[in-house]
Amino acid sequence: MATLKVLVIFLVVGVGLGQNVDPFGGSRREMVPAMFIFGDSLIDNGNNNNLPSLAKANYFPYGIDFNGGPTGRFCNGYTMVDEIAEQLGLPLIPAYSGASGDQVLNGVNYASAAAGILDITGRNFVGRIPFDQQIRNFQNTLDQITNNLGADDVARQVGRSIFFVGMGSNDYLNNYLMPNYPTRNQYNGRQYADLLTQEYSRQLTTLYNLGARKFVIAGLGEMGCIPSILAQSPAGHCSDSVNQLVQPFNENVKAMLNNFNANQLPGAKFIFIDVARMFREILTNSPAYGFSVINRGCCGIGRNRGQITCLPFQTPCTNREQYVFWDAFHPTEAVNVLMGRKAFNGDLSMVYPMNIEQLANLEIASN
Repeated sequence: MATLKVLVIFLVVGVGLGQNVDPFGGSRREMVPAMFIFGDSLIDNGNNNNLPSLAKANYFPYGIDFNGGPTGRFCNGYTMVDEIAEQLGLPLIPAYSGASGDQVLNGVNYASAAAGILDITGRNFVGRIPFDQQIRNFQNTLDQITNNLGADDVARQVGRSIFFVGMGSNDYLNNYLMPNYPTRNQYNGRQYADLLTQEYSRQLTTLYNLGARKFVIAGLGEMGCIPSILAQSPAGHCSDSVNQLVQPFNENVKAMLNNFNANQLPGAKFIFIDVARMFREILTNSPAYGFSVINRGCCGIGRNRGQITCLPFQTPCTNREQYVFWDAFHPTEAVNVLMGRKAFNGDLSMVYPMNIEQLANLEIASN
């Protein structure tokens, strides 16, 4: 514990100077003290590994292109937040389930496959960590660091850190669109989007009350074009109905963030990653980005390789860098890296009202 205390103090002093030195070797410039990550399987990096869950990816060929092999990432390699961490000068952020001691100093990833904004989302997969519990886990991390450093210093550093949140996909795919859930009978599309946004607003406000000030919120992508949905169409076409279903949620989230930024949550800055626009751009101009396969997974079974997702020790495609989708639900590392870079330094058409690089450099007055 004494070693941890020395490391914490060392790093925070470095952060205060704005030019961090890695005590474990190297001299990367960390633009922010830490990044805290909340979400689902698009950015989970192992939090479900030890849960009694059907939503796991800690087996080959997941991680086939990741240094260290399968970790619980639902991808062949990097996730979007891995690339963003690298762009910020941070190490890869550890999963909450395995992070301890000095490992939490640059942030923690709380994301969990099958998790949603609503607690009931994803119950078909049994074990998962909903957003409310992810927030409670962050509070545990905060308590751990505060015990070693003191409230004022922690508050200052947390206020300068990036909070990346990407929630909502499962509230559609593994709730509203599931026949064994009652939500579709209880709400029309607009009402359901309003319900989700109301909960999301409460949850993000809780993070704000815990000291978060720099928020990166990822919108929902073109979910009607993922292989699992394409496989439901005999012609293999994108589902316009699914894409239109999630559109009100994205619109609501943008309006919510505009309200937050208009001094509803003083001293905070929220930016929105337009994942749907990014995906449309990639699918529409796929050859320009080096992608030749946009309508099926690299690893999976059945129509569009999307009827059954990637199974243990299944042989994936060899030309993974040419595929948009890794499995029935998730993009390849190539797409994740591309989207991470667009979010980091892209223009206002992709991320607004500023990009992550600008948010990281933004001076926010403590209050």
